[in-house]
Amino acid sequence: MEIHPIAVIRTEFSEKFGIPRQSGLASSLRGRIVFEKEYRNPDALRGLEDFSHIWLLWDFSENHRADGWSPLVRPPRLGGNASVGVFATRSPFRPNSIGLSCVELDHIDYDDASAPIIYIKGADLMDGTPIYDIKPYIAYADSRPDSRCGYVGALPERQLDVKIPENVRDRFAGLLDLDALTQVLSLDPRPSYQSDPERLYGMSFSGHNIRFRTDGEVVDVIDIEPLK
Repeated sequence: MEIHPIAVIRTEFSEKFGIPRQSGLASSLRGRIVFEKEYRNPDALRGLEDFSHIWLLWDFSENHRADGWSPLVRPPRLGGNASVGVFATRSPFRPNSIGLSCVELDHIDYDDASAPIIYIKGADLMDGTPIYDIKPYIAYADSRPDSRCGYVGALPERQLDVKIPENVRDRFAGLLDLDALTQVLSLDPRPSYQSDPERLYGMSFSGHNIRFRTDGEVVDVIDIEPLK
């Protein structure tokens, strides 16, 4: 079977570090889906604007492994220490590198030179990720409020307190989406095995290097610098 990308997504993340581990966790994050030329047909999107959310099927393009796959992985939600079966996780290291994300559909631009372009919120994808397919989210079929979520349901998502100095906020107000950045940092982008409060981290976000430290439940943004 052959499968071809129909589009790419443009997001604030030029590298994997810092990307939310699930879609929808940072609802302020914005992105846009730009179709490949052969799929830039507005008829293919007719009726999609009536849906509030869509499913994206995409390629873990930065996680292709020449050494094959492993049946066991270590989910970050378990601290990176316990192993579970790969099919009990959403790990990017899979037999087939296919990702699945539910995102909010903000609007569709039919006037741009590359139209149609789908604008979305809450994506957990790296900039330039290939998109294989798009499907509407249908609440009565896709939502299961009484479902069991295994080890994931037992561990609510941890939210940290993010502090950005006023002088930094003033410098980048209007240049960066600071609300989206705050949401991303509150999800604790660090690897689960790193907890050194003195360690300085750098995260690429919207063409800038975000330098921060994390001590306990607080993320302190030290500075923001444009990437060269």
